[in-house]
Amino acid sequence: MSALEGQTILEAARAAEKYIPTLCYLEGLSAVGACRLCIVEVSGTDRLLPACTTPVQDGMSVTTTSPKLTQYRRIALELLFVERNHVCAVCVSNGRCELQAMATNMGITHMRYFYNYPRLPIDVSHKRFVLDHNRCILCTRCVRVCSELEGAHVWEVTGRGVQSRIVSDLNQPWREAASCTGCGKCVQACPTGALAEKGYAVEEMVKRNDNITALAVRKGAQV
Repeated sequence: MSALEGQTILEAARAAEKYIPTLCYLEGLSAVGACRLCIVEVSGTDRLLPACTTPVQDGMSVTTTSPKLTQYRRIALELLFVERNHVCAVCVSNGRCELQAMATNMGITHMRYFYNYPRLPIDVSHKRFVLDHNRCILCTRCVRVCSELEGAHVWEVTGRGVQSRIVSDLNQPWREAASCTGCGKCVQACPTGALAEKGYAVEEMVKRNDNITALAVRKGAQV
């Protein structure tokens, strides 16, 4: 497989139409390697490396699919499910959720770990949008699209470990976030039902993150 100088393993794989799973990556936004689902095996190192942040090198030998990678990816995905309260049957993104789709593709039907069942709030203060912490996977797509495309810097991550949360304007209710422009880019970038638009019932929320990529490409061309 060939690659261009400066490409990451993930970018080169996608250009060659080779599938590598990922949740935190969204074309057009900076890569952070948060979800760890795109891990690959690279010859010469015992560590599994995130494909979205690892640059290609001449002569590099990369394994994108193996029993070992499948095992680690399943573990990472299961941990995302047990950390919060993902009840797909009553979610506005049911049937259109990237987390749910990936679990289905991997054949995950149950979890081997105990659920945390955290008591997490839902912010419905915004007149148009909803933030449900129960469905957030901390991919930080919303953080990056707000800062890199909209330039509003509304969202940030507070806390550490399982206590981490997405917050707006120094942990203010969304409606009080003075920097929010109400553009909705964060909602469209979200891979789950954590960020959604009001007025949608179960299975009705459709995200258009391809529009985010189109905007990013257009902005890059103008710079």
